[in-house]
Amino acid sequence: MVLNDLGRKINSALASLAHKPAIDAEALDAMLKDLCRALLEADVNVKLVGALRTNIKNLVNLDELASAPIASQRRLVQRAVFDELVRLVDPSVGATGATTDRWQPVKGKPNVIMFVGLQGSGKTTSCTKLAYYYAKKGFKTAMVCTDTFRAGAFDQLKQNATKAKIPYYGSYTETDPVQIAVDGVARFKKDKFELIIIDTSGCHVTEAELFGEMTSIADVVQPDNIIFVMDGTIGQSAEIQARNFKNAVNVGSIVMTKMDGHAKGGGAISAVAATGSPIIFIGTGEHMQDLERFDARGFISKMMGMGDIGGLVEKLQDLKLENKDFIKHMEQGVYTMRDFREQLTNMMSLGPMSKIMSMMPGMPADLMGAGGDEMGTKRMRKMLAVMDSMTDTELDSDGQMFKDQPTRVERLARGAGSPLVEVQMLLQMHAQFAGMVKKMGGKNGWMTQMKQMQQAQQGGGLPKGMSPQQMAKMQKQMAGKMNPQLVKQMRARMAGGRGGMPSMDEMMEMMGGAGGLAGLMGGAGGGGANPLAGLMGGAGGGGGLAEMMKNMGGALGGLGGLAGLGGFPGMK
Repeated sequence: MVLNDLGRKINSALASLAHKPAIDAEALDAMLKDLCRALLEADVNVKLVGALRTNIKNLVNLDELASAPIASQRRLVQRAVFDELVRLVDPSVGATGATTDRWQPVKGKPNVIMFVGLQGSGKTTSCTKLAYYYAKKGFKTAMVCTDTFRAGAFDQLKQNATKAKIPYYGSYTETDPVQIAVDGVARFKKDKFELIIIDTSGCHVTEAELFGEMTSIADVVQPDNIIFVMDGTIGQSAEIQARNFKNAVNVGSIVMTKMDGHAKGGGAISAVAATGSPIIFIGTGEHMQDLERFDARGFISKMMGMGDIGGLVEKLQDLKLENKDFIKHMEQGVYTMRDFREQLTNMMSLGPMSKIMSMMPGMPADLMGAGGDEMGTKRMRKMLAVMDSMTDTELDSDGQMFKDQPTRVERLARGAGSPLVEVQMLLQMHAQFAGMVKKMGGKNGWMTQMKQMQQAQQGGGLPKGMSPQQMAKMQKQMAGKMNPQLVKQMRARMAGGRGGMPSMDEMMEMMGGAGGLAGLMGGAGGGGANPLAGLMGGAGGGGGLAEMMKNMGGALGGLGGLAGLGGFPGMK
C-alpha cells in the first residue's frame, strides 16, 4: 500500500530525534517540518496539517520535557504525534481513544444495508466483500441487485456472489429498481436472513437522478444503515462528495475503496474524516478478503509499523479454530500431518501473508518483498498438494513413519509432481512445528504450567503437587522471556493493588508503541534501526519468529513459522 510510504516518512521524521542529546524547540520544529512535508505529499489538506502541527506543539510541554530523561522525551513526543494522527483520520476519537458509537448488525434479526455511490467507485465489489466479511462471522447474509441502469450489473453481482457463496436476488426483466428491492428484501426476510445488502445504481449523468433513485428505495425499504462507497483515489475532493451525499440521504457509514496503491489515500481519508462521517471499512485490493475494518488507532499503528493487535486477533478469530481433535492434540503435545494441513488451509483463507505480517508490531510493511505474497501462496499450494497425496494413516501420524520408511517420501514426490527436496523440506517444517507443540503441551508443557499458575492465582494458593520453590522457578522462567522493563512495570502494577495480569490494552500501553513485540520479548529491535533483527532470530526467518510466537501464546504458533516459507531455498 502506498500509505506505507507515508508511514516510513513519519517514522523517519521521528527517528531524527534519536540523535539529539535533548529535545528542544529547534529539534521539535525540525521534526514537525519533516512530518508536515510527508503529510502534504500524501495529499492531506494544508489546513488539517497546520492544525495538527499546532496541536502537537501544544501537547508537548518543552519545560516538562527538559526535566525528563531523553528516552522519556522521545516517548512523549511520539505519543503526541501518534494521537494527533489518529484524530486526523477520525476526529471522533477522544483523548481516551474512545470513538462514537457506530452501527453494527445484530444477530437473530434482519439487518438491511443499502449501498450508494458514484459509478466506478467499486460499489458492487464492496457489497460482496462486506457480505463475505459478515458471513465469516456467522451471519446469514444475502445480496439484492437493484442496478438496472448499468449493463451487466446483475451479471457482475451474480458472479461475485457465486464465488463468495452468498445468496443473491435480481431480475433480468423487471426495470423498476424499487420493486426489485422490495421483492428481494421480502424474500430474504421470509427466509430469516440476518444481513441483507442492497446494491443500487451508480450514476454518471446527474446527481439528481442518483439521489432520486436512492431516496425512493430508502423510503420503501427503510434500511437500517446506508453506506456510501467512496473512491479513495480522488484525494481531497472526497470531502465535497461526502458532504453532498450526507446532505441528500441519511448516510450512516462510509467505505473507502482502492486504498492499495494510490498516494491520495491519506488525503481522501482525512478529507472524509473532516466531515464527521464514520469510515467503517477500507478496501485494500481485488480479493474477497481485501476489506479491512477501519479503526483509527489500528490504522495509524499499522501504517507506522507498530502493528495492529486488534486486527490480528480478529483475523485469528475468523479462523474458527474449533477443531476438537486439534485442541486435544495441542494439549497432549501432539502435532499430526493433518493438523499441519489444516493450519495451512486456514492461513490461505486469511488473505495475503504480507497483510497479516503488517499487523504484527515491529514488522516492516514490505517484509514479504516484491512478489512475496504470490510466491508464498504458490509454496503453500505446493505443500497442500503433497499432503493431498498422503494416505489417512500418514495424515494422522506424527511424521515419524517418513523417517522410518523413506520410500514413502519418494511416493509422495511422484504423486504430487514435486521434486523430492520439496517434500523433504515440508516434512522438516512439520518436524519443527511438532517439536514446538511438544514443548507447549503435555504434562510438563508451558501451556499446562501457565494454566496451573492462573488457577493458583485465582485460588490464592499453589498448584497441586507444586512446591513454593517450583512455583518461583516457573515464574522466573516466564519473566525471563519478557523485557525487564515490562516485568518491572507489571510488578509495580500488581504491587499497587491492581492484582492479576494486565489486560491487552494495558500491555500495549506498557510496551509503548514503537518497541512493539520486540520490546515485549526483549529483542534487539525494540525501537532500533532494524526492528526485524531481534524478532527473526537469524536470516532463515522461520525459526526465530516461530519461537517468538510460541512464547506469545499458542494461537499465533503456526502463523510465525509460515512467515518463514521463503527460508527454504529449495522451495521455488
